[in-house]
Amino acid sequence: MPDDYQRIAQAIHFLREAAPEQPSLDRIAAQLGLSPYHFQRLFRRFAGVSPKRFLQHLTTEHAKQLLQQSTSILDTSFHVGLSGPGRLHDLLVNVEAVTPGEYKSGGVDLHIDYAVHPTPFGQCFIAITERGICRLEFIDSPADQSAVQRLQKSWPKALLKEDRVKTEAVIQQVFNRDQSPDNKPLLLLLQGTNFQLKVWQALLKIPPGCITSYGYLAEKLGQPSAGRAVGTAIGNNPISYLIPCHRVLRGDGGIGGYRWGIDRKLAILAKEFCEKQI
Repeated sequence: MPDDYQRIAQAIHFLREAAPEQPSLDRIAAQLGLSPYHFQRLFRRFAGVSPKRFLQHLTTEHAKQLLQQSTSILDTSFHVGLSGPGRLHDLLVNVEAVTPGEYKSGGVDLHIDYAVHPTPFGQCFIAITERGICRLEFIDSPADQSAVQRLQKSWPKALLKEDRVKTEAVIQQVFNRDQSPDNKPLLLLLQGTNFQLKVWQALLKIPPGCITSYGYLAEKLGQPSAGRAVGTAIGNNPISYLIPCHRVLRGDGGIGGYRWGIDRKLAILAKEFCEKQI
C-alpha cells in the first residue's frame, strides 16, 4: 500500500506539471517505469477512475465548477449546523477542546500514545489520548522524528509513549471506517486558539466530495476580510484528513497550499470525488 501511494503521488505530480500538454497514457506510465496496462490498473485501483478522467480534475475550470456546485450544499450545512449529505461524517467525529488550564499546564498528567502507520496516502503519524486523537500527520518516512518533536512541543509535560498496538485500532478506524466493527465516533482532542477552533469546526461541515475556498469560510465565520487568517489557521490544523483542510482551495480554483504536500492533497480529493460519484 505505501509503495502504491508513492507511485500514485509520482503520477499525480507528473500529471499536474504536464496537464497543459495532455500527456498520453504511455507517456505517464513511462515516467513510473510501468507498462501502460499495469499503470492503468494501479491508478484505477487507487482513484477509481482512469488517469485521463483524473486529469480533468486538475484543471482550474473544473475546480471552479466544483466550487460553485459545493456552495449551495455548504450554505445549507452552515445554516442547519449539519453537513447535509455528509451528516454521517459529523456523527462519526466528535471534538473536544482542551481547557485554558490544560493548555497552560502543557499536558500535566496526560498520557499520549503515538506511532507511525502505513495508510492509503502514505505514512501517517498518530497520537492518541483517552479523550481522543490529538495529532494526525502525514510524514514522508517512518524514521522522521519531527512529528514526535512537534508533539512534545505542544504537550511538553505530557507522558509520551510509542505504542503501535494501541494506535493500530484507531488508525484503522480513521482510514477504513466502512470496515470498522462498530460505529463508535472518532474523538478529537484539540489544542488551539478560539479562532483556530472555529475554523477547524467549520472544516468539519464540508462533506466529502465538496470543496470550498478560504474566502467562503471567512465569510461564514462572520469575518469576510479574514481570508488570510483562515488560511493560517488551516495551515496549523493538527489533525489531517479527519479535519478536512484538503477540501479548501483558492477562490480562483487554484489548488492552494497543503501542509502535507500538494500531490497528497490531490490524491485525497481524487478519492473523495470518485467515491461521491459511485
